[in-house]
Amino acid sequence: MTNKAVIVGWSHIPFGKLIEPDTEALMARVSGAALDHAGITAKEVDGIYVGVMNNGFQKQDFQGALVALADPDLAHVPATRLENACATGSAALYAAMDFIEAGRGHVALVIGAEKMTSRPNPEIGDILLNASYRKEEAGIQGGFAGLFGQIAQNYFDRYGDKSRELAMIAAKNHHNGVSNPYAQIRKDLGFDFCNDVSEKNPYVAQPLRRTDCSLISDGAAAIVVADEEFAAHLQRAIRFKARQQVNDILPLSRRDPIAFEGAARAWRQALAASHLSLDDLDLVETHDCFTIAELIEYEAMGLAARGEGYKVVQEGITRKDGRLPVNPSGGLKSKGHPVGATGVSMHVMACMQLTNTAGDMQIPDARLAGVFNMGGAAVANYVSILERVK
Repeated sequence: MTNKAVIVGWSHIPFGKLIEPDTEALMARVSGAALDHAGITAKEVDGIYVGVMNNGFQKQDFQGALVALADPDLAHVPATRLENACATGSAALYAAMDFIEAGRGHVALVIGAEKMTSRPNPEIGDILLNASYRKEEAGIQGGFAGLFGQIAQNYFDRYGDKSRELAMIAAKNHHNGVSNPYAQIRKDLGFDFCNDVSEKNPYVAQPLRRTDCSLISDGAAAIVVADEEFAAHLQRAIRFKARQQVNDILPLSRRDPIAFEGAARAWRQALAASHLSLDDLDLVETHDCFTIAELIEYEAMGLAARGEGYKVVQEGITRKDGRLPVNPSGGLKSKGHPVGATGVSMHVMACMQLTNTAGDMQIPDARLAGVFNMGGAAVANYVSILERVK
């Protein structure tokens, strides 16, 4: 028996504009539920890892210390808060796994959360720009959406206008989101609505329309990880056949902004470490903060050559009934994107698939799942390949 970390339980609440006033209340909704799902008590937790970006969404910070307010039995458990832009949740999960695999504890509780909707939209856009290189990119019109609008325009300039394919990605993810009880928008918007610029679907940051952009969301998700020996007496265990993090340089001016080279490297390393190919995976949950991101991620993961991601869309490869379903949960586009919660949420969605508990989202006989979560414009890149042990 090794001290490899495995996922043994989780919890997830619906994303959206929620009544909870802050991350303290959001985290309280998932912490105890995740422990209950794992079949362990708070007294058995050796470490707490919290992913909250914040950066101005709320005045209260010191997020790691807030978890114990929901359960006195967690009061003396070491708690650490992680922040890595939109990959904050995955950063917290990987840190918890490092804690377990270093032999410092047997059980760790991971929580990702964000309260975004209490701020006005222009302020939210500016806060999200903290995930960019402000010295050069702070003046971009449209906030973080404007940053990805530039990426989309650069992609179109090099490879041709792919607005239709972006609309097809949006329509796919909204179609999938109808089946997700945790999704912020459970409405099949259809291709025509996503493709047409209209009063209800205006340009947000040309060429990106509203339906090309993920949602402003509140939410939380939690995961319990344990070493394999501790997990032997628990109900379930999901192991990582691979987990890789690769960074890229922050300023877009110092790299090819549409190459997503860090993402491509993370995928190559994860597949090599797991001795698998994309053909072995049954599904992928990928970081569709904007539809152009999902399109480029098809190329980064190796589904298509650079500039040819549109073929993946046109051929239906990533549809729920396609060769490699991508975002059967509806992705960030439909499920929502409470920044600190997203990486944890994506791993929960994959675990549900592997345990055949995904309900109407379920991919039949799912055995292997990939997760790609990124921070910033493909700066912090995390790839996990998951497999059910029991």
